[in-house]
Amino acid sequence: MDKRTVLVLGGGVGGLVAASVLRRELAPEDRVVLVERASKHTFWPSLLWLMSGSRKAEQVQRDLEPLARRGIEVRHGEITEIDPERRRVVVGGEELTGDALVVSLGADLVPERVPGLAETGGNFYTVDGAKQVYDQASSLQAGRVAVVVADVPFKCPAAPYEAAMLLEGLLRRRKVRDQVTVTVYAAEPAPMGVAGPEVSRGVVELVRQRGIEYCPSTKLTRVDASGKRLYFDTGAEAEFDVLAVVPPHAAPEAVRNSPLAGPNGWIPMDPATCETRFENVFAIGDVTTVPLKLGKPLPKAGVFAHGQAEAVAHTLAARLRGRGKEQKFDGHGECFIEMGGGAAGFARGNFYAEPAPQVQMYRAGRHWHAAKVAFERNWWRTWF
Repeated sequence: MDKRTVLVLGGGVGGLVAASVLRRELAPEDRVVLVERASKHTFWPSLLWLMSGSRKAEQVQRDLEPLARRGIEVRHGEITEIDPERRRVVVGGEELTGDALVVSLGADLVPERVPGLAETGGNFYTVDGAKQVYDQASSLQAGRVAVVVADVPFKCPAAPYEAAMLLEGLLRRRKVRDQVTVTVYAAEPAPMGVAGPEVSRGVVELVRQRGIEYCPSTKLTRVDASGKRLYFDTGAEAEFDVLAVVPPHAAPEAVRNSPLAGPNGWIPMDPATCETRFENVFAIGDVTTVPLKLGKPLPKAGVFAHGQAEAVAHTLAARLRGRGKEQKFDGHGECFIEMGGGAAGFARGNFYAEPAPQVQMYRAGRHWHAAKVAFERNWWRTWF
């Protein structure tokens, strides 16, 4: 048989799972090439624990190089061009071509889209930003903590609300909670809105039970870094001493400049097969846009990237080597909701259900926090 090559673009959740399953399912002589600009894989769910002091940076990242022992070729570099018709990419000036392409490049963080935000920091969607928030919150004696969702869409819909509760818990442990206000400003009308009104109400209730003020439909327009002041599209202003922010997101530039991009820059693909309009070119995870029947897109979340990656890897193995059957992604997903104090909530459901997703939120408790800790441990054991 001819040697086949699959290029997997991006070493996040989707790319890591896709490359690993492909390596297992394809023939030994086939090549699986993982292209990633960073030298490490970051387990994004653990950034919340880094931000609240229960993890160190080295606990939430792993080097990608050991993947070579499993037969996965790892190429580091910035992707500057994607030609889906020829299944060709340019990485650091070098051309790579394959028999199939899996695009899992995620969403870029673009704080520069809000004047003053990049200079202010507090972006807890990065390792350095999460550490910065922890350092500031762990030394605060009195004042104001602002958790801000600057714009939509953003990945991990529960994260800002978890961040607020975890920071509130940190302040309680430090016995300064009575001297500090915690407020969530969100550029969306409700938390986890795609999951339905019951889940949204449940998250709001969890936040408010902890004395956290919640301000929905409030889009950040400007930040005064030196004056520590926030400005919103509603005309409202707010002061802060500690800022924890979800910055605006955008599709990576190489994607926006390619034929893969839709009108908003994200990649449209078949919701079930994840195949784009180009044969044997698939897109998974946060870089995609999947419109749902209720008029909102599928949330950007690692659980969906994982499920899509598994389906795509099996489909490509079936197509390229005739091994197994092609698979489809069914839209099921789940989410832990960290609350602080060693407790968490949990939601699970079918996001492809019609006319609206069917999602259930379970009773919160310490067992769900323990389940997330076990999930983190299992992630490293399984994929590294």
